[in-house]
Amino acid sequence: MNAARRVVVTGIGAVSPLGLDVPTLWQNILAAQSGIGPITLFDARAFETQMAGEVKNFEPENYLDKKEARRTDRFVQFALAATQEALRVSELKITAANQAEVGVFLGSGIGGISTLASQLEVLNQRGPKRVSPFVIPAMITNMAAGQISILTGAKGPNFCTTSACASSAHAVGEAAETIRRGWAKVMIAGGSEAPISPIAVAGFNSARAISTRNATPETASRPFDLSRDGFVLSEGAAILILEDLEHALRRGAPICAELAGYGTTADAYHITLPPENGEGAASAMQTALRHAGVEPTEVGYINAHGTSTTAGDIAETQAIKAVFGAHAQKLAVSSSKSQLGHLLGAAGAIEAIITLLALQHSILPPTINLQQPDPVCDLDYVPNQSRPAQIRVALSNSFGFGGHNTSLVLRSFP
Repeated sequence: MNAARRVVVTGIGAVSPLGLDVPTLWQNILAAQSGIGPITLFDARAFETQMAGEVKNFEPENYLDKKEARRTDRFVQFALAATQEALRVSELKITAANQAEVGVFLGSGIGGISTLASQLEVLNQRGPKRVSPFVIPAMITNMAAGQISILTGAKGPNFCTTSACASSAHAVGEAAETIRRGWAKVMIAGGSEAPISPIAVAGFNSARAISTRNATPETASRPFDLSRDGFVLSEGAAILILEDLEHALRRGAPICAELAGYGTTADAYHITLPPENGEGAASAMQTALRHAGVEPTEVGYINAHGTSTTAGDIAETQAIKAVFGAHAQKLAVSSSKSQLGHLLGAAGAIEAIITLLALQHSILPPTINLQQPDPVCDLDYVPNQSRPAQIRVALSNSFGFGGHNTSLVLRSFP
Protein backbone atom coordinates (compact mmCIF):
# COMPACT_ATOMS: atom_id res chain seq x y z
CA MET A 1 0.00 0.00 0.00
CA ASN A 2 1.16 3.55 -0.71
CA ALA A 3 1.54 4.82 2.85
CA ALA A 4 1.38 8.40 1.59
CA ARG A 5 -2.23 7.96 0.48
CA ARG A 6 -4.65 6.38 2.91
CA VAL A 7 -8.25 5.86 1.85
CA VAL A 8 -11.20 6.30 4.19
CA VAL A 9 -14.96 5.85 3.90
CA THR A 10 -16.92 9.02 4.64
CA GLY A 11 -20.40 8.10 3.43
CA ILE A 12 -22.57 5.03 2.93
CA GLY A 13 -25.94 4.44 1.31
CA ALA A 14 -28.03 1.36 0.59
CA VAL A 15 -31.30 0.16 -0.87
CA SER A 16 -31.95 -3.45 0.09
CA PRO A 17 -34.48 -6.16 0.92
CA LEU A 18 -33.99 -5.11 4.56
CA GLY A 19 -34.68 -1.41 4.07
CA LEU A 20 -34.43 1.65 1.89
CA ASP A 21 -31.56 3.22 3.84
CA VAL A 22 -28.57 2.17 5.92
CA PRO A 23 -30.06 2.74 9.41
CA THR A 24 -33.03 0.50 8.60
CA LEU A 25 -30.77 -2.10 7.03
CA TRP A 26 -28.54 -2.19 10.12
CA GLN A 27 -31.48 -2.33 12.53
CA ASN A 28 -32.87 -5.36 10.70
CA ILE A 29 -29.46 -7.01 10.47
CA LEU A 30 -29.04 -6.80 14.24
CA ALA A 31 -32.58 -8.05 14.77
CA ALA A 32 -31.74 -11.17 12.72
CA GLN A 33 -34.55 -10.42 10.25
CA SER A 34 -34.86 -12.01 6.82
CA GLY A 35 -35.56 -9.96 3.72
CA ILE A 36 -36.68 -12.96 1.67
CA GLY A 37 -40.30 -13.48 0.64
CA PRO A 38 -42.55 -14.56 -2.25
CA ILE A 39 -41.82 -13.01 -5.64
CA THR A 40 -44.25 -10.19 -6.46
CA LEU A 41 -42.45 -8.56 -9.39
CA PHE A 42 -43.84 -11.21 -11.77
CA ASP A 43 -46.07 -14.27 -11.62
CA ALA A 44 -43.68 -16.99 -10.49
CA ARG A 45 -46.16 -19.82 -9.99
CA ALA A 46 -44.74 -21.85 -12.90
CA PHE A 47 -41.15 -21.58 -11.64
CA GLU A 48 -39.24 -23.97 -9.42
CA THR A 49 -38.19 -20.99 -7.30
CA GLN A 50 -40.97 -18.63 -6.26
CA MET A 51 -39.20 -16.42 -3.70
CA ALA A 52 -36.48 -13.79 -3.71
CA GLY A 53 -35.12 -10.81 -1.81
CA GLU A 54 -37.16 -7.98 -3.26
CA VAL A 55 -36.74 -4.31 -2.35
CA LYS A 56 -40.07 -3.32 -0.84
CA ASN A 57 -41.96 -0.02 -1.09
CA PHE A 58 -39.39 1.57 -3.37
CA GLU A 59 -40.77 4.62 -5.23
CA PRO A 60 -38.32 5.86 -7.86
CA GLU A 61 -40.08 9.22 -8.00
CA ASN A 62 -38.70 9.93 -4.54
CA TYR A 63 -35.22 10.03 -6.07
CA LEU A 64 -35.68 11.21 -9.66
CA ASP A 65 -38.45 12.81 -11.67
CA LYS A 66 -41.23 10.72 -13.19
CA LYS A 67 -40.04 11.17 -16.76
CA GLU A 68 -36.55 9.94 -15.95
CA ALA A 69 -37.94 7.12 -13.83
CA ARG A 70 -39.85 5.78 -16.85
CA ARG A 71 -36.66 5.80 -18.93
CA THR A 72 -34.37 4.06 -16.44
CA ASP A 73 -34.07 0.46 -15.36
CA ARG A 74 -34.68 -0.48 -11.74
CA PHE A 75 -30.97 -1.15 -11.15
CA VAL A 76 -30.14 2.45 -12.12
CA GLN A 77 -32.90 3.78 -9.87
CA PHE A 78 -31.51 1.85 -6.91
CA ALA A 79 -28.01 3.20 -7.57
CA LEU A 80 -29.19 6.81 -7.70
CA ALA A 81 -31.13 6.40 -4.46
CA ALA A 82 -28.18 4.87 -2.58
CA THR A 83 -25.83 7.54 -3.94
CA GLN A 84 -28.02 10.34 -2.61
CA GLU A 85 -27.97 8.82 0.87
CA ALA A 86 -24.19 8.26 0.80
CA LEU A 87 -23.53 11.85 -0.25
CA ARG A 88 -25.76 13.17 2.54
CA VAL A 89 -23.89 11.09 5.10
CA SER A 90 -20.50 12.21 3.79
CA GLU A 91 -21.53 15.90 3.79
CA LEU A 92 -19.78 16.16 0.43
CA LYS A 93 -20.75 18.97 -1.93
CA ILE A 94 -19.73 18.47 -5.56
CA THR A 95 -19.20 21.80 -7.28
CA ALA A 96 -17.49 23.21 -10.34
CA ALA A 97 -14.40 23.66 -8.19
CA ASN A 98 -13.98 19.99 -7.25
CA GLN A 99 -15.99 17.94 -9.77
CA ALA A 100 -12.90 16.86 -11.73
CA GLU A 101 -11.50 15.30 -8.53
CA VAL A 102 -14.60 13.12 -7.92
CA GLY A 103 -15.04 9.85 -9.82
CA VAL A 104 -17.55 7.01 -10.00
CA PHE A 105 -16.91 3.27 -10.17
CA LEU A 106 -20.12 1.26 -10.09
CA GLY A 107 -20.37 -2.53 -10.43
CA SER A 108 -23.25 -4.54 -11.87
CA GLY A 109 -23.27 -8.16 -12.92
CA ILE A 110 -26.37 -8.20 -15.11
CA GLY A 111 -27.51 -4.58 -15.50
CA GLY A 112 -30.93 -3.91 -16.98
CA ILE A 113 -31.95 -7.50 -17.64
CA SER A 114 -35.64 -6.76 -16.95
CA THR A 115 -35.67 -3.96 -19.51
CA LEU A 116 -34.02 -6.20 -22.09
CA ALA A 117 -36.48 -9.04 -21.44
CA SER A 118 -39.55 -6.80 -21.61
CA GLN A 119 -38.42 -5.14 -24.84
CA LEU A 120 -37.72 -8.53 -26.42
CA GLU A 121 -41.38 -9.30 -25.80
CA VAL A 122 -42.33 -6.02 -27.47
CA LEU A 123 -40.12 -6.90 -30.45
CA ASN A 124 -41.60 -10.37 -30.82
CA GLN A 125 -45.22 -9.35 -30.31
CA ARG A 126 -45.42 -5.88 -31.86
CA GLY A 127 -42.45 -5.58 -34.20
CA PRO A 128 -39.15 -3.66 -34.30
CA LYS A 129 -40.65 -0.19 -34.66
CA ARG A 130 -42.33 -0.46 -31.26
CA VAL A 131 -39.13 -1.13 -29.35
CA SER A 132 -38.28 1.73 -26.98
CA PRO A 133 -35.45 4.08 -27.99
CA PHE A 134 -34.34 3.90 -24.36
CA VAL A 135 -33.83 0.14 -24.28
CA ILE A 136 -30.07 0.30 -24.82
CA PRO A 137 -29.26 3.13 -22.38
CA ALA A 138 -31.57 1.50 -19.83
CA MET A 139 -30.04 -1.99 -19.98
CA ILE A 140 -26.28 -1.53 -20.39
CA THR A 141 -24.37 -2.21 -17.19
CA ASN A 142 -22.38 1.04 -17.24
CA MET A 143 -25.46 3.23 -17.15
CA ALA A 144 -25.70 3.42 -13.36
CA ALA A 145 -22.17 4.87 -13.25
CA GLY A 146 -23.05 7.25 -16.05
CA GLN A 147 -26.30 8.37 -14.44
CA ILE A 148 -24.58 8.97 -11.09
CA SER A 149 -22.09 11.31 -12.76
CA ILE A 150 -24.94 13.13 -14.52
CA LEU A 151 -26.85 13.43 -11.23
CA THR A 152 -23.89 14.64 -9.17
CA GLY A 153 -21.68 16.42 -11.69
CA ALA A 154 -18.71 14.16 -10.89
CA LYS A 155 -16.27 14.39 -13.82
CA GLY A 156 -13.39 12.26 -12.56
CA PRO A 157 -12.57 8.64 -13.51
CA ASN A 158 -15.77 6.77 -14.33
CA PHE A 159 -16.47 3.18 -15.37
CA CYS A 160 -18.40 0.03 -14.62
CA THR A 161 -16.96 -3.21 -13.27
CA THR A 162 -18.67 -6.44 -14.30
CA SER A 163 -17.31 -9.56 -12.65
CA ALA A 164 -20.50 -11.35 -11.59
CA CYS A 165 -20.84 -11.50 -7.80
CA ALA A 166 -17.50 -9.72 -7.26
CA SER A 167 -18.49 -6.68 -9.36
CA SER A 168 -19.07 -4.10 -6.63
CA ALA A 169 -16.20 -5.32 -4.46
CA HIS A 170 -13.97 -4.82 -7.49
CA ALA A 171 -15.48 -1.35 -7.95
CA VAL A 172 -14.71 -0.41 -4.34
CA GLY A 173 -11.19 -1.84 -4.47
CA GLU A 174 -10.33 -0.23 -7.78
CA ALA A 175 -11.79 3.09 -6.63
CA ALA A 176 -9.48 3.02 -3.61
CA GLU A 177 -6.52 2.30 -5.87
CA THR A 178 -7.51 5.24 -8.09
CA ILE A 179 -7.29 7.52 -5.06
CA ARG A 180 -3.97 6.00 -4.01
CA ARG A 181 -2.58 6.67 -7.48
CA GLY A 182 -3.58 10.32 -7.11
CA TRP A 183 -6.09 10.25 -9.97
CA ALA A 184 -8.98 11.36 -7.77
CA LYS A 185 -9.56 12.77 -4.29
CA VAL A 186 -13.03 11.26 -3.90
CA MET A 187 -14.67 8.20 -5.46
CA ILE A 188 -18.33 7.21 -5.41
CA ALA A 189 -18.08 3.41 -5.46
CA GLY A 190 -20.38 0.43 -5.10
CA GLY A 191 -22.85 -1.62 -7.07
CA SER A 192 -26.44 -2.09 -8.08
CA GLU A 193 -28.54 -5.00 -9.31
CA ALA A 194 -32.18 -5.68 -10.17
CA PRO A 195 -32.14 -9.26 -11.51
CA ILE A 196 -35.49 -10.58 -10.26
CA SER A 197 -37.01 -11.40 -13.65
CA PRO A 198 -38.40 -14.54 -15.29
CA ILE A 199 -35.32 -15.15 -17.45
CA ALA A 200 -32.89 -14.81 -14.54
CA VAL A 201 -34.89 -17.07 -12.21
CA ALA A 202 -35.37 -19.66 -14.96
CA GLY A 203 -31.67 -19.57 -15.84
CA PHE A 204 -30.51 -19.99 -12.26
CA ASN A 205 -33.06 -22.77 -11.77
CA SER A 206 -31.73 -24.59 -14.80
CA ALA A 207 -28.23 -24.26 -13.39
CA ARG A 208 -29.46 -25.67 -10.05
CA ALA A 209 -27.90 -22.64 -8.35
CA ILE A 210 -30.79 -21.15 -6.34
CA SER A 211 -32.89 -22.46 -3.49
CA THR A 212 -36.34 -23.95 -4.04
CA ARG A 213 -37.40 -23.76 -0.38
CA ASN A 214 -40.61 -21.92 -1.34
CA ALA A 215 -42.74 -22.98 1.64
CA THR A 216 -40.57 -21.03 4.10
CA PRO A 217 -38.74 -18.35 2.10
CA GLU A 218 -37.34 -16.63 5.17
CA THR A 219 -35.33 -19.80 5.91
CA ALA A 220 -34.20 -20.44 2.32
CA SER A 221 -30.81 -18.73 2.56
CA ARG A 222 -28.84 -20.80 5.08
CA PRO A 223 -25.08 -20.51 4.56
CA PHE A 224 -22.93 -23.20 6.17
CA ASP A 225 -26.02 -25.22 7.16
CA LEU A 226 -26.09 -28.90 6.18
CA SER A 227 -29.50 -28.54 4.51
CA ARG A 228 -28.61 -25.57 2.26
CA ASP A 229 -29.82 -25.97 -1.31
CA GLY A 230 -28.58 -22.88 -3.15
CA PHE A 231 -28.53 -19.11 -2.91
CA VAL A 232 -31.52 -16.76 -2.96
CA LEU A 233 -31.69 -14.16 -5.74
CA SER A 234 -31.99 -10.58 -4.46
CA GLU A 235 -31.83 -6.98 -5.61
CA GLY A 236 -30.60 -3.64 -4.32
CA ALA A 237 -27.72 -1.18 -4.34
CA ALA A 238 -24.95 0.01 -2.05
CA ILE A 239 -22.64 3.02 -2.33
CA LEU A 240 -19.52 4.03 -0.40
CA ILE A 241 -17.92 7.46 -0.60
CA LEU A 242 -14.15 6.92 -0.55
CA GLU A 243 -11.73 9.77 0.09
CA ASP A 244 -8.08 10.50 0.36
CA LEU A 245 -7.56 10.77 4.13
CA GLU A 246 -5.92 14.19 3.96
CA HIS A 247 -8.76 15.51 1.82
CA ALA A 248 -11.34 14.14 4.26
CA LEU A 249 -9.56 15.66 7.27
CA ARG A 250 -9.23 19.06 5.57
CA ARG A 251 -12.94 19.32 4.99
CA GLY A 252 -13.89 17.88 8.40
CA ALA A 253 -15.65 14.88 6.87
CA PRO A 254 -17.26 12.23 9.08
CA ILE A 255 -14.91 9.24 8.76
CA CYS A 256 -16.60 5.84 9.09
CA ALA A 257 -13.59 3.55 8.65
CA GLU A 258 -10.41 3.07 6.66
CA LEU A 259 -10.32 0.91 3.54
CA ALA A 260 -6.87 -0.45 4.24
CA GLY A 261 -6.38 -3.26 1.75
CA TYR A 262 -7.61 -4.87 -1.45
CA GLY A 263 -6.81 -8.20 -3.04
CA THR A 264 -8.11 -9.73 -6.25
CA THR A 265 -7.26 -13.03 -7.96
CA ALA A 266 -8.64 -15.61 -10.39
CA ASP A 267 -9.31 -19.32 -9.86
CA ALA A 268 -8.58 -20.32 -13.48
CA TYR A 269 -10.68 -23.37 -12.71
CA HIS A 270 -14.39 -23.50 -13.69
CA ILE A 271 -17.17 -21.23 -14.98
CA THR A 272 -19.29 -21.52 -11.81
CA LEU A 273 -17.55 -23.72 -9.21
CA PRO A 274 -14.59 -22.79 -6.99
CA PRO A 275 -11.76 -25.25 -6.40
CA GLU A 276 -12.51 -27.40 -3.36
CA ASN A 277 -9.54 -26.02 -1.40
CA GLY A 278 -10.52 -22.40 -2.05
CA GLU A 279 -7.04 -21.62 -3.37
CA GLY A 280 -8.03 -18.50 -5.30
CA ALA A 281 -10.09 -17.10 -2.43
CA ALA A 282 -7.20 -17.70 -0.03
CA SER A 283 -4.82 -15.87 -2.35
CA ALA A 284 -7.17 -12.86 -2.54
CA MET A 285 -7.37 -12.65 1.27
CA GLN A 286 -3.59 -12.97 1.61
CA THR A 287 -3.05 -10.25 -0.98
CA ALA A 288 -5.51 -7.92 0.76
CA LEU A 289 -3.85 -8.45 4.15
CA ARG A 290 -0.39 -7.88 2.69
CA HIS A 291 -1.60 -4.76 0.91
CA ALA A 292 -3.02 -3.43 4.20
CA GLY A 293 0.10 -4.30 6.19
CA VAL A 294 -2.07 -6.40 8.50
CA GLU A 295 -1.09 -9.68 10.17
CA PRO A 296 -3.71 -12.47 10.05
CA THR A 297 -3.88 -12.49 13.86
CA GLU A 298 -5.04 -8.85 13.84
CA VAL A 299 -8.28 -9.75 12.03
CA GLY A 300 -11.29 -10.20 14.29
CA TYR A 301 -14.14 -10.67 11.82
CA ILE A 302 -14.78 -11.83 8.26
CA ASN A 303 -17.97 -11.04 6.39
CA ALA A 304 -17.99 -14.16 4.24
CA HIS A 305 -19.17 -14.48 0.67
CA GLY A 306 -21.24 -17.31 2.18
CA THR A 307 -23.75 -17.91 -0.60
CA SER A 308 -25.56 -20.96 0.84
CA THR A 309 -24.28 -23.23 -1.92
CA THR A 310 -22.73 -26.58 -1.06
CA ALA A 311 -19.44 -26.07 -2.89
CA GLY A 312 -19.00 -22.37 -2.19
CA ASP A 313 -19.38 -22.48 1.58
CA ILE A 314 -16.96 -25.38 1.92
CA ALA A 315 -14.35 -23.76 -0.34
CA GLU A 316 -14.50 -20.47 1.57
CA THR A 317 -14.17 -22.24 4.90
CA GLN A 318 -11.10 -24.10 3.61
CA ALA A 319 -9.65 -20.84 2.29
CA ILE A 320 -10.07 -19.11 5.66
CA LYS A 321 -8.32 -22.00 7.41
CA ALA A 322 -5.47 -21.86 4.91
CA VAL A 323 -4.92 -18.14 5.43
CA PHE A 324 -5.44 -17.87 9.18
CA GLY A 325 -4.23 -21.25 10.46
CA ALA A 326 -4.93 -21.72 14.18
CA HIS A 327 -6.33 -18.17 14.38
CA ALA A 328 -9.25 -19.28 12.17
CA GLN A 329 -10.82 -20.93 15.22
CA LYS A 330 -10.77 -17.58 17.05
CA LEU A 331 -12.26 -15.61 14.16
CA ALA A 332 -15.90 -14.62 13.90
CA VAL A 333 -17.25 -15.32 10.41
CA SER A 334 -20.78 -14.54 9.25
CA SER A 335 -22.77 -14.34 6.05
CA SER A 336 -25.10 -11.41 5.48
CA LYS A 337 -26.61 -13.33 2.56
CA SER A 338 -28.47 -15.41 5.15
CA GLN A 339 -30.60 -12.30 5.72
CA LEU A 340 -30.36 -10.38 2.44
CA GLY A 341 -30.06 -13.15 -0.09
CA HIS A 342 -27.57 -12.63 -2.90
CA LEU A 343 -27.52 -9.19 -4.53
CA LEU A 344 -25.14 -10.50 -7.22
CA GLY A 345 -23.16 -7.52 -8.50
CA ALA A 346 -24.22 -5.35 -5.54
CA ALA A 347 -23.38 -7.95 -2.88
CA GLY A 348 -19.76 -6.95 -2.30
CA ALA A 349 -20.56 -3.28 -1.63
CA ILE A 350 -23.48 -3.88 0.70
CA GLU A 351 -21.47 -6.47 2.63
CA ALA A 352 -18.56 -4.01 2.90
CA ILE A 353 -21.00 -1.53 4.44
CA ILE A 354 -22.20 -4.14 6.94
CA THR A 355 -18.58 -4.98 7.78
CA LEU A 356 -17.88 -1.28 8.34
CA LEU A 357 -20.91 -0.99 10.64
CA ALA A 358 -19.71 -4.00 12.63
CA LEU A 359 -16.42 -2.17 13.23
CA GLN A 360 -18.16 1.09 14.11
CA HIS A 361 -20.65 -0.39 16.55
CA SER A 362 -18.61 -3.32 17.92
CA ILE A 363 -21.39 -5.76 17.05
CA LEU A 364 -21.03 -8.90 14.94
CA PRO A 365 -23.80 -9.51 12.38
CA PRO A 366 -25.33 -12.99 12.54
CA THR A 367 -25.64 -15.90 10.16
CA ILE A 368 -29.33 -16.75 10.49
CA ASN A 369 -30.93 -20.11 9.66
CA LEU A 370 -27.85 -21.97 10.87
CA GLN A 371 -29.59 -24.88 12.59
CA GLN A 372 -27.44 -27.89 11.71
CA PRO A 373 -23.92 -26.82 10.70
CA ASP A 374 -22.25 -28.75 7.92
CA PRO A 375 -19.50 -30.75 9.69
CA VAL A 376 -17.02 -29.55 7.07
CA CYS A 377 -17.93 -25.95 7.92
CA ASP A 378 -16.61 -25.79 11.46
CA LEU A 379 -15.79 -22.14 12.18
CA ASP A 380 -17.59 -19.61 14.39
CA TYR A 381 -20.30 -18.36 12.03
CA VAL A 382 -22.06 -16.17 14.67
CA PRO A 383 -25.16 -18.38 14.53
CA ASN A 384 -28.64 -16.87 14.50
CA GLN A 385 -28.14 -13.70 16.54
CA SER A 386 -25.78 -10.75 16.63
CA ARG A 387 -23.35 -10.34 19.49
CA PRO A 388 -21.03 -7.66 20.85
CA ALA A 389 -17.32 -7.87 20.07
CA GLN A 390 -14.45 -5.40 20.01
CA ILE A 391 -12.86 -5.65 16.58
CA ARG A 392 -10.40 -3.35 14.89
CA VAL A 393 -9.77 -5.09 11.57
CA ALA A 394 -12.20 -7.03 9.37
CA LEU A 395 -12.37 -8.60 5.92
CA SER A 396 -15.20 -8.66 3.40
CA ASN A 397 -15.05 -11.43 0.78
CA SER A 398 -16.71 -11.56 -2.63
CA PHE A 399 -16.32 -14.32 -5.23
CA GLY A 400 -17.96 -14.47 -8.65
CA PHE A 401 -18.87 -16.91 -11.39
CA GLY A 402 -15.90 -17.25 -13.70
CA GLY A 403 -13.52 -17.56 -10.77
CA HIS A 404 -13.22 -13.89 -9.74
CA ASN A 405 -12.06 -13.42 -6.13
CA THR A 406 -11.97 -10.16 -4.20
CA SER A 407 -11.21 -9.35 -0.57
CA LEU A 408 -11.37 -5.96 1.14
CA VAL A 409 -9.70 -5.08 4.45
CA LEU A 410 -11.50 -2.52 6.58
CA ARG A 411 -9.96 -0.99 9.69
CA SER A 412 -11.62 1.13 12.36
CA PHE A 413 -10.65 4.80 12.39
CA PRO A 414 -8.80 6.28 14.13
